[in-house]
Amino acid sequence: MLDVKNGRTISPGEILVQGERIVEAGKSVKHPADAQLIDLGDRTLLPGLIDAHIHLFLHPGAEDLQTVQESVPERTITATLAAREDLMAGFTAERDMGTEGAGSADSAVRNAIDSGKIPGPRLRVSGNAINILGGHEDAIGYNPEQHVLPNATYANTADELVAVMRQQFKEGADFIKIYETGADVMKDGKLSTPYQYTEAQLEAAVKEAARLSRRIGVHATGEPGTLFAAQAGVASIDHADQLSGETVRLMKEKQIYAVPTFTIFEYFAQHAATPERGAREQEMLDYKIQEFKKQVAAGVPMAVGSDVGPFPHGTQAREFVLMVKYGMSPLAVLQADFINGAKLLGWEGQIGSLEPGYLADVVAVSGDPLQDIGAVQNVGFVMKGGTIYKK
Repeated sequence: MLDVKNGRTISPGEILVQGERIVEAGKSVKHPADAQLIDLGDRTLLPGLIDAHIHLFLHPGAEDLQTVQESVPERTITATLAAREDLMAGFTAERDMGTEGAGSADSAVRNAIDSGKIPGPRLRVSGNAINILGGHEDAIGYNPEQHVLPNATYANTADELVAVMRQQFKEGADFIKIYETGADVMKDGKLSTPYQYTEAQLEAAVKEAARLSRRIGVHATGEPGTLFAAQAGVASIDHADQLSGETVRLMKEKQIYAVPTFTIFEYFAQHAATPERGAREQEMLDYKIQEFKKQVAAGVPMAVGSDVGPFPHGTQAREFVLMVKYGMSPLAVLQADFINGAKLLGWEGQIGSLEPGYLADVVAVSGDPLQDIGAVQNVGFVMKGGTIYKK
């Protein structure tokens, strides 16, 4: 059994679950006469995995076309299937970073999971992400007379940001997703990406979210957008390909998490439509890897998020493998996922550890992930809230 906080494996490991919570955990626990005994043999028990950056409403294929061609009801059905796939892969808690044009349909999926109608992870949802006119997620490249809708909700000023946020909170959003940078271009081996909102505009959004005890996660790949996000005090900077020294300092000071999302970059590089596009995606990934190594050395707080959706749901444990491959230790990645992920999703003290009082989100893997992080890709048992979903 993984002791996340102390960074060690306890052997043997036993957990006593009553209702939806863990009552005891350790080398040996009480065995009540009426208890159901589940012997998982030579496997390692872990807390349920956490993915801090997902898209339930996306699937592999042309993102811009699927959001235009597929109805919101169809995409909602797709999302329920994706939620099940993620849960079966051991992900018991996730943060959905925008429905990509499906509005607040994610609230319905979250509520159906919470009420036990469908299987899926615990979800924090943002509804539609927020974007400027002509920004990263706007519908660019179509006949303007067709009035193709963007994959995010427009807000061009601080006042508009606040108004859109209030509407999204009304419709059930747990947090707000803002696009802060894009589109990205590599020039002479360096990333160039325009910012979308000023520091003052982002600060207004952060203050509005804080008024309701909510937080902001931003899509921000590079400077100066990443700096503006850090100055404003967002909860996470997702993708975080390029962080200046001052941005790193602020992230450490304010405990703002970088969510690298390597898996989506790797997938795009390997599945590009043309060799030229593949070369551009690989150049971006290579740049990201070098910058990530600097971020790890500098002590940037990390959480684990894959950006699953454009690649198949249920395969995102690859993110753990890549974060280790590019510079973190297995323990550091596991702690980034379980400890930092729980904080980022607002479930600190509830998930991310196998200890009394915590929700009984438990998975079992073949092997020891402290020795081989790839073990998290082999989940053979899934329990969420004391209910067994995979055995």
